[in-house]
Amino acid sequence: MCDLKHHAGVELPEGFSDHDRSELCPVVFAISNLGGKWKLIITHSLIDGPLRFGELRRAIPNVTQRMLTLTLRELEADGIVHRKVFEVVPPHVEYSLTELGLKLEPVMDSLRDWGRANLAAKVEAAAAA
Repeated sequence: MCDLKHHAGVELPEGFSDHDRSELCPVVFAISNLGGKWKLIITHSLIDGPLRFGELRRAIPNVTQRMLTLTLRELEADGIVHRKVFEVVPPHVEYSLTELGLKLEPVMDSLRDWGRANLAAKVEAAAAA
């Protein structure tokens, strides 16, 4: 279990159960906001700037329209993504990262580096087989 005092500098009252304590772990908190198949992929797609809904769908071809919509709503509710509606004919919507979302850029860089290194090893192992 996460040691909140050590990892987050937070001292909790004695009445907190182990379950409540685990819910407040910084890693559990981060995963609850970013977990799932699509959240990090959407966030990664928005790192370089705002995209319209259709552009996001093209950038992530395996996501369904419904799943993209639901995931964007969750990211918006968590304060990671901003949704801007343009009142023009025809109306369109643009998604961008909030200040909180932009703080994920170093995380995305680390994930990309880890993925690149491990994907290369996987490809090399497959080629050798």
